[in-house]
Amino acid sequence: MSEHLLSVQDLHTSFFTDSGEVQAVNGVSFNLDPGEILGIVGESGSGKSVTAYSIMQILADTGRIVHGHVLYKGQDLTKWSKKQMRSFRGKCCSIIFQDPMTSLNPVFTVGSQLEEAIRLHTDKRGAAVKARAIEMLDLVGMNEPEKRIRQYPHELSGGMRQRVMIAMALACEPDILIADEPTTALDVTIQAQILELMQDLQKKMGMAVILVTHDLGVIADMCDNIVVMYGGRICERGTANEIFYNPRHEYTKGLLRSIPNIANMKQRLVPIAGTPINMLNMPKGCAFCARCDAAMKVCLDELPEEMTINENHKASCWMNVKAMVENGEGRADQ
Repeated sequence: MSEHLLSVQDLHTSFFTDSGEVQAVNGVSFNLDPGEILGIVGESGSGKSVTAYSIMQILADTGRIVHGHVLYKGQDLTKWSKKQMRSFRGKCCSIIFQDPMTSLNPVFTVGSQLEEAIRLHTDKRGAAVKARAIEMLDLVGMNEPEKRIRQYPHELSGGMRQRVMIAMALACEPDILIADEPTTALDVTIQAQILELMQDLQKKMGMAVILVTHDLGVIADMCDNIVVMYGGRICERGTANEIFYNPRHEYTKGLLRSIPNIANMKQRLVPIAGTPINMLNMPKGCAFCARCDAAMKVCLDELPEEMTINENHKASCWMNVKAMVENGEGRADQ
């Protein structure tokens, strides 16, 4: 039995297209413990959402897990049947998608969709189902929940629709909640409300959360640990303090330089140069080297191994090896 609630081990997920194999996730490994909030950060195309969908096994028809394991309480989900996975989704692990308008069916009321999830994954029936739906809408801060369950998604604002999605995801009290960029389609003030709501619910229910986002600023005060992805690989991982105050990968540094500094509004934002990597044509070395100002010849030819910075911090960057050599430490075991 695994000591972790969820353990992703050397996960490889590819999409098989007419143009060739797109290696969207390429050797990702991480653990999630009960009650932990884990942030997965990266720009569009980094593989963060595909990692989340691989855990849930809700990939597009062209996608499949080609290697690796996803262990839930020690059991390998990649070997489970479709029936077992249907039971896992919602009951053990739920997901909140990016855009609540496209995630909710426009021809059914909010209540009917919420009640369907409750009937599928709990033993509640009849009036108890409707009572649970109203209870969940009240829990996520919806005013007049008895009225809201009779409304259609287009009658609600973006923030209210996202609250409905959160209520649906939490109705069965899952062990794990995956939030895939849950605030992307919302304005800034509503973003803050939704994130605060998720934090409050996480504390009340004690569930583990995987928060997928492209915005480091969103997760600064929310996550216990952060995983930074680029080109389908993890380039850096560590506690929030380590990632924000001691970044050790050039891509992480670039992400941090692109965040506005409220303390110094005159400081100019520095965008990351170049364009995202072509996943059909992955380089032999570091995926970020073509956009990195500090790139060396070895970055082009050899993939950097994950190096331990300290017990709470790891990074895969040749600059750390260079720093060790310059400090006279030699190249230690990884």
